[in-house]
Parts: sequence; C-alpha cells; structure tokens
Amino acid sequence: MRWTVTMAGLLVAAGVFAGPAAAQEVRPADLSDERHAGYYYPAPQTEETYVARARTLQEASRTLRLGFITGFTKGQLESPTPIWFVIYAKGSDSEKMIITALEEGKIDTLYRARGLLAALTAMARQLPVFQEHGLQDWFTFFDLAKMLGFQQITVTDGKSYAHRVNIE
Repeated sequence: MRWTVTMAGLLVAAGVFAGPAAAQEVRPADLSDERHAGYYYPAPQTEETYVARARTLQEASRTLRLGFITGFTKGQLESPTPIWFVIYAKGSDSEKMIITALEEGKIDTLYRARGLLAALTAMARQLPVFQEHGLQDWFTFFDLAKMLGFQQITVTDGKSYAHRVNIE
C-alpha cells in the first residue's frame, strides 16, 4: 500500500524527538470515560500505555489528523489489495484513532492486533520524516500518532474484541 499523505507538519522533524519510549503492561481496560464502546467497537477488554519517543507537532490539529486518515484511506482505495480494515478518527477533536477489521477472523486477539500495529509501524517508517532524519529504526506507528496529536488507538475485530493503546 502506498502512503499518499502529504502533511507539511510531518516534513519537519526538528523538535519531535522526546526520548526513550516505554510500553506499560497490558491490563484490564478502564471504561470510566468510555462513550464510543458499544457503538463503534465492543468495550475494550485490555489496554496499555505507550510513552512516545516523539512529541506532538505544533501543527497537530483536527484537520491534520483527518488529513492523515483521508490520505491513508485514499492509499488503501488505490491499492489492488482488498481493504480488510479501516482507520478512522473520533472524539470531539478527532483525537481517538479507531482501527476496525472488516472481515471475520481478523484482529480478534491481542496478538493479531499487535501484528497489524507492527505492520503499520513498518509502513510509517517509510515516511520521509522518519527516513530523512534517521528515525526509521527508532519511531513506531504510535510515535507517528503522537506527532499528529492522537491520544488513543483502539483496535477491534468489529464484533467482540477490542484493545486500547493510550498514547502519552
């Protein structure tokens, strides 16, 4: 799949590096502030926190996040490979990314969710902002999400499984 996203904010890497990242252990999801569960995905069974290496770009905005989603979807639609998952944004400022499987048996375990996120990391590492500044071996898809201002990513099979990653 091609990345067709052109975002001026991603072309400037100065100031986006924050330091080492740390992922916390997977734990039962805290649903105290959950309003999208039951509508866009089932209540997440688990969650974890990723402390990003990147900083949020100064230019990060709802418009930039929606531009990323639109560009990603455009790349999927232009690919000869059938689309089996979608990425979209929700929240009052489009700060919550949701990744939903469109086919039965996809993203239905934590391990499959992590596999998809690893594939998205491989794709993100091809972006010029990562390549030109030597970050392709260091930054992940979560770091890209942080740069764009996403605060959380929920991955779901669209039926009965969901996992949330909070991004700090």
